[in-house]
Amino acid sequence: MNAVIIEDETLIAKELQYKIASIASDIKITEVLPSVKTARKWFMENAEPDLVFADIQLSDGVSFEIFERYELKCPIIFTTAYDEYAIKAFKVNGIDYLLKPIDKDDLKKAIDKGREIFASKANYPTDIQQLMKMMTNMNSSQPAYKEKFVVKVRNNWLPVLTKDIACFYRENLNYLITFSGEKYILDFTTLEEIEELLDRNLFFRANRQAIININSINSIKLLSNQKLIVHLKQPLKLEIDVSREKAPMFKKWMDR
Repeated sequence: MNAVIIEDETLIAKELQYKIASIASDIKITEVLPSVKTARKWFMENAEPDLVFADIQLSDGVSFEIFERYELKCPIIFTTAYDEYAIKAFKVNGIDYLLKPIDKDDLKKAIDKGREIFASKANYPTDIQQLMKMMTNMNSSQPAYKEKFVVKVRNNWLPVLTKDIACFYRENLNYLITFSGEKYILDFTTLEEIEELLDRNLFFRANRQAIININSINSIKLLSNQKLIVHLKQPLKLEIDVSREKAPMFKKWMDR
């Protein structure tokens, strides 16, 4: 099977290529397209591939713009760093997705699905206009983000507004830390449970131990190994690591 990758972050594209090669030797990546403009030109001059891996948000637009012009019949596997609500639309339309950072098991399942669709020559949903309409309707409704967290302070319950939380942190237990430096234990088993309740435009899962508020960031240091160190604003005395793999997504999250 011939496949193309549409991705504007070089490191993420290389990582995806490596993972595809390690689990699906029958798939040949014929091209990596870094922008809407480049992809449009490529699809105009080349035969349709058997499979497409497409990031949603590119440096010069969204990948839907490509598929509006070229009504592809091949399976499209979308990748995204955020927007949990749009993901639901992909599933409704039978279009698979991968949430960054990409898990190899999820990647294998998506590829297997694409391979089955290709082999069966079944009609595949390609109504991008309908998909975009569903996304618009879904995103225009009020998202169910958690507005406050209730914490226990001695024998009292205290509500903490989500907008006042600088970060969530795990040290055996899960904590929230406010912009004023107050630290409270949360009654949640995992950070994943907390992450699902947060606006991903405002909060970013930096690593296994921390979720940070974009407004809490004071400075960011780039290390020689491409990892990042995020310094939070005073009075917080926290330095949060962002891995090399997540650094491109973090940059895109910050620079929007």
